[in-house]
Amino acid sequence: MLPKKSSAALVPVETVQPRILMLRGHRIILSSDLANLYGVPVRTLNQAVSRHQERFPGDFMFQLNSDEAQILKSQLVISSWGGARFLPYAFTEQGVAMLSAVLRSPTAVRVSIEIVRAFVRLRQLLATHEELRDKLEALERKLTEHDGQFTLVFDAIRDLMDEKDAPPKPPVGYLTEIDENHKPGRALRRR
Repeated sequence: MLPKKSSAALVPVETVQPRILMLRGHRIILSSDLANLYGVPVRTLNQAVSRHQERFPGDFMFQLNSDEAQILKSQLVISSWGGARFLPYAFTEQGVAMLSAVLRSPTAVRVSIEIVRAFVRLRQLLATHEELRDKLEALERKLTEHDGQFTLVFDAIRDLMDEKDAPPKPPVGYLTEIDENHKPGRALRRR
């Protein structure tokens, strides 16, 4: 039996979803956004992570390089990064789940649950879109195949119609009567 969802989530999924970004082929949330969601300063979150680095392998968390940070800053129009001395960290879904164990507060656990739900919801939406895309491509292939078959049918019908308009072909066969005027080498005609 699934646990009941609380009617008032600490952090609604709708608040989390826009903060999920694609970077290096992973869906991630930046450390500044996570700190904001958890209600802790970024330095507190970074300190907790640095004390437990063994829990955050490269597929759980990675630090942005300066180019990535600059691109995200310009795309997201984020002015709060202005005085930051360190490049932000990016946390994948697994990294967010690990944060709840590292931060060890009931709030962190509940926030992490909502964040993971947002990741799952996003994955489900993307899967639905992929299924629709696959079905559309299959339908397109089927119609293309049928179009080719219909083209062949229509071409055959046109050929049959064209044969009726063609001049009559000379009859094939033998004449039973011989024409008296017939000379060898000339074709026989029917009367």
